[in-house]
Amino acid sequence: MPELPEVETVRRGLQPVMEGAVVEKLVLNRPDLRFPFPEKLSERLLGQKIISLGRRAKYLLIEFEDGASLISHLGMSGSYRIEPDIRGSLDNQPVHQADDSFYYPKTKYPEKNTTHDHVVLHLATAQYGARQVIYNDPRRFGFLLLAESGELEGHASLKNLGIEPTGNSLSGPVLAALFKGKKVTLKAALLDQHLIAGLGNIYVCEALWRAGLSPLHAAGEVADDLHVSELLATCIRDVIADAIVAGGSSLRDHRQTDGTLGYFQHSFAVYDREGEPCRRCGALIERIVQNGRSTFYCAACCT
Repeated sequence: MPELPEVETVRRGLQPVMEGAVVEKLVLNRPDLRFPFPEKLSERLLGQKIISLGRRAKYLLIEFEDGASLISHLGMSGSYRIEPDIRGSLDNQPVHQADDSFYYPKTKYPEKNTTHDHVVLHLATAQYGARQVIYNDPRRFGFLLLAESGELEGHASLKNLGIEPTGNSLSGPVLAALFKGKKVTLKAALLDQHLIAGLGNIYVCEALWRAGLSPLHAAGEVADDLHVSELLATCIRDVIADAIVAGGSSLRDHRQTDGTLGYFQHSFAVYDREGEPCRRCGALIERIVQNGRSTFYCAACCT
């Protein structure tokens, strides 16, 4: 499932084209994804200008000029891509050749199985002309929900989320306060979206390794040592930042909006490296199961 860095990568890829664009048409190629599409969504967004693209945890937020927002979750296999809109884009105008024949220039975007193109936004942009933003989702675990003006913060998907693990929101003292007195494992506490929003299995494993901490620790033990909690907070912020720069991790379905893969998976220290040598101490990486999820760590140097 795409985690915070993958969603942020998608947001940054979509932002230049979508912000300031006007929705000329919204095509829904099926009635639902994980949930049914909001009623009359195509009519609701017709002619609306997109004011901003934001992100909260693993949700992409598309805000329109009337205050409404689309809440988009990528699920297990969702991805967005941007293509010229053949209806009006200069990029797709037929080229006249010397023999009086015409051809359409091939776009730079890689081929995609369009069978799973479930949502197509036709946009008019000032800088890029006509563009299509296409949502593709083979497993259909993603979804689109609509929050009307003033409803976004209180929406059921967002209202109980914890702090963001980016910027200055997450610090040692904040982490210590969140974990104080908690007997659950450190891994479980870090994955609790009510405490810290957006962290997933991959980046929790990687952050714990960077901090030299065992995922089996009780979260409350970290809260009792401000030096350790500050170290962990720093490692979380750093691994998220590094993953965003790398375009996220492409293990199965994640692609950036131009179709290219993320490459942070080539930098994994522990995740999915069971039986391989630790990059720090050389001992073999182990895999255990916690709450039904695989945890990868080095028992020799993560204590």
